[in-house]
Amino acid sequence: MKAVIAIDSLKGSLSSIEAGQAIAEGIRKADAKAEVVIRPLADGGEGTVEALVCGMNGTLQYVKVTGPLGEPVVCEYGIIAETKTAVIEMSGAAGITLVPDTKKNPLYTTTYGVGEVIRDAIEKGCRRFIVGIGGSATNDGGIGMLQALGYGFLNKDGQQVPFGAIGLKELETITDTYVLPELAECEFKIACDVTNPLCGENGCSAVYGPQKGANPSMIMEMDKWLRYYAALAREKFPKADLNEPGTGAAGGLGFAFLTFTNAVLESGIKIVLEETKLESYVKGADVVVTGEGRLDFQTAMGKAPVGVAGLAQKFDIPVLAFAGSVTKDATECNKNGIDAFFPILRGISTLEEAMKPENAKQNLTDTAEQAFRLFNICRQA
Repeated sequence: MKAVIAIDSLKGSLSSIEAGQAIAEGIRKADAKAEVVIRPLADGGEGTVEALVCGMNGTLQYVKVTGPLGEPVVCEYGIIAETKTAVIEMSGAAGITLVPDTKKNPLYTTTYGVGEVIRDAIEKGCRRFIVGIGGSATNDGGIGMLQALGYGFLNKDGQQVPFGAIGLKELETITDTYVLPELAECEFKIACDVTNPLCGENGCSAVYGPQKGANPSMIMEMDKWLRYYAALAREKFPKADLNEPGTGAAGGLGFAFLTFTNAVLESGIKIVLEETKLESYVKGADVVVTGEGRLDFQTAMGKAPVGVAGLAQKFDIPVLAFAGSVTKDATECNKNGIDAFFPILRGISTLEEAMKPENAKQNLTDTAEQAFRLFNICRQA
C-alpha cells in the first residue's frame, strides 16, 4: 500500500511535516510494509514558509527590517536555492500580530519592512517570489513596500511621504528613477484568497480597516486617499486597476504588487500545490491523507485539504482526513472529495491539553493507526 500524506499544520501544535510524520507512524503500526510519502502543505498563510522550506530543501533566513510601527523586527523567510525562490509571509514584517491592541492604527502602520525582505532576497540571488499577504496591520496601499524597493512617493516638496496610510494624504508624485534594477527580473506569485477591490464599500478600508484600528471617519479618508493614489499610479502605469479583484488585499498591497511589479494573484493552495508538485506524488497512490487543525464548512470552501482532495479525485484515489476537531457542518467536506474524516481527540480534554504538541502527535498517531487498520480490512475484502 502506498499512502501520500499532505496535511496542513495544526496551528499552535504541529507543523505540516510534524503532523505528517505522526500520521505516518500510525499507518506503519497498522501496516509495517506500507510505503508512506510525506509532503508539505499550506494555504499561503501562516505556516507557508515553514512548510515549503522543510518540504523543498530550502533554508530559513532571518533579516532585521522595519516593523509595522516603524520599529525593528526580525522577519523569517525561506529561500529555495534550486529555483532561486524566496518564500515570504508579509505578516512577518507587517502583520497585525506585531501590533499591540492599544497601538492599532492603520494611519501609521507601514509595509516598508516587506520591501526590505524582498530586497534582502534579491541581494541573495532570488528572482522568483511566493508571497503570502494575509494578516496585515496596514492600509497604506503598499507604498511602504515600494519605497523600500526604490520607488518615490513624494509630497509637494519632493520628499518621501511618511509611513502609513497618512502618507497617501500627502502624495503628489510617483517616481521610479531609483527602483532596484533587479526588480525588473523578478516574478511574484502572490497568495491571495480575497477578491476585494482597492476602494469602495467592499474595498480594503471599509472591510478590513476596523480590525486594524480604523474608525468610520478614518475609513472614509483612507478610501479617498487610496482612490487618488490609484489615479496617480494609472498615469504612469496603465495596468493599474483599482477594481481588479484582490487589489484590496492586505490594505492595498495586492494593488501595489499588480501595478508596480511582475505579479499574479492566485489562490494560496493553488500556488503551494503547484510548487510542491503534489500531483506527481499523488498519482499512483492507494490512499491520500490530508487534514488541518479544524475541519468545518470553510474547509469545504476551498481550503488546503479540499485542494488536496481535488488532486486525488483526478485519479479516483480515496481521501482520508484527520483534524484536531470537526464541526457539524464539516460534512460538506464529504461533498468535496474527502471520503471520510476523523477528529483525533480520544477523551475529555481541555483545549490547552489537546494542543500540547506531544498530545497532538500521539492523538494523530493513534487515530491514524485505527483508521488504517479498518482501511486495510476494506482493501482486502
